[in-house]
Amino acid sequence: MNYLVGVTEAQYVEDYKIVITFTTGEQRIVDLKGQLHGEMFEPLKDKNIFMQFRVDKDIRTIVWPNGADLAPYSLYEIGKPIKEKTKRTSKTSKAKPA
Repeated sequence: MNYLVGVTEAQYVEDYKIVITFTTGEQRIVDLKGQLHGEMFEPLKDKNIFMQFRVDKDIRTIVWPNGADLAPYSLYEIGKPIKEKTKRTSKTSKAKPA
C-alpha cells in the first residue's frame, strides 16, 4: 500500500458511505459508520452534518466543517474496491437498442 495516496474526489452515497476517488485512479466505497468515535467524530453521526464533507486539495483527504478529517491511506484501506464489472454492466445496458 502506498502511504502517499490522496483523495481527489468524494461523493456521498447513503448512510455513512462515500465513494472516494484516489490519486491512484481507483474508486472505493468507504463506509465510515464504525469509525465515528471520539470528540471530533461523534457530531458526524448526525447524517446532516456527515454529508457536509468536502475534499481538501491541500491535505488530499475529506474534511468536515468541525475540523474532523481522516488520513487518506486509512480511507483507502477501509474502502472496498468498486468492481469494473458493475461499470461495464451499466455501460452495456445503456447500449441496448430501443
